[in-house]
This record gives sequence, C-alpha cells and structure tokens, in this order.
Amino acid sequence: MTNQVCLLGCGFVADLYMRSLQVMPRIKVAGVYDLNPDRLKTFCEFWKVPAKASFDALLADAPNAIILNLTNPSAHFETTKACLDAGRHVYSEKPLAMTVEDAKTLYDLAQAKGVMLASAPCSSLGEAAQTLGHALRNNVAGTPRAIYAELDDGFIPQAAYKKWLSESGAPWPYEDEFRVGCTLEHAGYYLGWLISWFGPVRTVVAASAETIPNKEGAGPFAPDLSVATLFFENGPVTRLTCSITAPHDHSIRIVGDKGVLACRAAWDNAAKVTYAKRMTIRRRLLENPFPRRVKLGQPTHPKVARWGAAAMNFMLGPAEMFDALAADRPCRLSNEFALHMTEVTLAIQNAGEHSGAQKMTTTCQAMEPMTWAQ
Repeated sequence: MTNQVCLLGCGFVADLYMRSLQVMPRIKVAGVYDLNPDRLKTFCEFWKVPAKASFDALLADAPNAIILNLTNPSAHFETTKACLDAGRHVYSEKPLAMTVEDAKTLYDLAQAKGVMLASAPCSSLGEAAQTLGHALRNNVAGTPRAIYAELDDGFIPQAAYKKWLSESGAPWPYEDEFRVGCTLEHAGYYLGWLISWFGPVRTVVAASAETIPNKEGAGPFAPDLSVATLFFENGPVTRLTCSITAPHDHSIRIVGDKGVLACRAAWDNAAKVTYAKRMTIRRRLLENPFPRRVKLGQPTHPKVARWGAAAMNFMLGPAEMFDALAADRPCRLSNEFALHMTEVTLAIQNAGEHSGAQKMTTTCQAMEPMTWAQ
C-alpha cells in the first residue's frame, strides 16, 4: 500500500526529507506548498513533485495524507493548529512550538480531534539509538549510573554558512537558526533517545547563555550554549550540552557498573555503538582502550547516504505513524512524547542564569523498541 505525505514548507530541511523519501518507496508526496512561489517552483521541479496553489488546497487535495510541517519554527504553532483543526495527522519539525503553553494547546487539540501529533527528530527510531537501547535492556554495561551527551557543533559564526545550500538550492537559514537557537534545533537528537529509553524527565537543572554576541543577522538571538542536568523518573542522571561554540562533538557515553557504552555520531543512523569494559591494570582503573562493537545482527531500516553533516533517514517518523495507523496501535512517537520533549527542550533553552531546578509538568511513556531491536 502506498502512503501519502504533504510537505508544508520547502526550505533547506525539506530536501533532507526528499532524500529520505528516495529509499522509502511506499511513501509518496501528494503535494507541496510554500509561501515563496519561486522557491516552491524550484523545489517541485527539482524533485518532480506536485505543487499546490495554497495552504487550503494542500489540505483539501489529499485528505488522507500526513502533513509534514517543515515551516520556520516561529510558524509551527499557527500552521500545525490549522492542520489539526482540519483533522489531519501532523509530523512537525522541531520544535513543536516556541512556548510550552502553545505546545500544550496543540496537544489538547490533537487529543480532541483524535489525531497523531508527532515531532522531529525521529532518530530515536534509528539503528544507533535502537542498538544502544538493546544494550541497555540486556544489561551489557551493567546498571547505568550516569550519561554524558554532547551536541556541540563547532564555532559556527566563523563557518562558511552562506555557502551552505540544499540539493535544490535553498540557503541555510542562518538568521533563523541563530534566532531559534542550537538547543531548540538540536537538543532533541539526544533527548529523544534518552526519553525513548527511560521515559519522562522529572527535573531539569540547566543554564543557558549567548556567548557570541553580534552574530550576523537581525536579532534578538537565542542562547548559543546550554548545559543541562536531567533527572529522570526511571533513569540515570544525565548531563546534556548544546552549543555552536565548542569544538564539534556529538558523542554520548553511558557509564554503567561494568563499563561504558558509547556512540560518537548522533546524526548518523548507522553510527557505531561500542562497549568498553572496565578493568584494573597494575592498580590503575581504566576502560578497555579497544572497545568492542555492539551490533543487532539483523536488518534494521533503510539507510540514507551522508549529505553534509548528517546520515539520517528523516522519514522514519512519518513511516512509524503510517505503520501505527495500519496496525491500529499506539505510535511510538506519541503525542505525549512530542509534548514532553518540547517542554524539556524549552526548559533548557530558556534556563538563563538563575532558573534553578525546574519540575516538568508533562510526562510520557518510554518507547517500545522497534521489532528488529527486541
């Protein structure tokens, strides 16, 4: 059976979804709409997909399609609300909304309409995250005691970002990126993994700051560095950093009683997962310098070749929604999951210098593992 999606917005990130669709033959694009007619024409001609004349036409012409909301973050609330009002399932790029109040409004509306409201990123469904989850469930490193997760992207204000173009020619929206901030844009890549394994975060203790003033473009700009300590209801204490200042580091390390599980590439679905057993040599305590690779040992999901900084299948989330609809089961990327991840992310982003301990008001369940990661 062929499933249909509609793309609302066709900027830089939309090309990453189209790349992913090339390896997902059961999902087709029913229509695309963007406020910029020139951009819409270029994108649709490049990918050979149908353009729609208006937002209303996009919603009306494919009533069973899932809407992929790929608009700018500031437009997510208004556009997603319109889709939900029309009774449509929505997969939104991150963040779900720019405030917790707006995110809760969207959640309540989706619940009232009986539709799915999922949020990117979907890398928690990918092979690397599922492999780590499998290792945790099977006690490979013993009881996890602490986790260090890094999402540092290098000193981006000095990067050649004006030369960054998507496949169909869309420029990287640097002004919007600096205004939205690296925490809202990137924290979900590891928050999604963590929440999928351990369930809800109880308390966030965080700080955030703008360390590089006067970035190019029209401000005000969001914090460009954040450090959070996360206290889970049923998981280990976790430190999560996000920045566009520190040297590039996308690693996660799970410290267990017996050793350390690690992955060094959050943006690569097929990144290596390793386990270093702890040992004592000549009275010195250390982790094995030659960690072994942890594998699932079976086929997982369609992979997408590396483009730019990422090797991710951006369509794993919508595919999970279609599978849940077909099987009449709960979606792994549930409405509660999207809302909770948004609240935690905003707590980190907006922490500033004096927020202290923030108790979360939302919750969700840990994610059922993918069938190939049992």
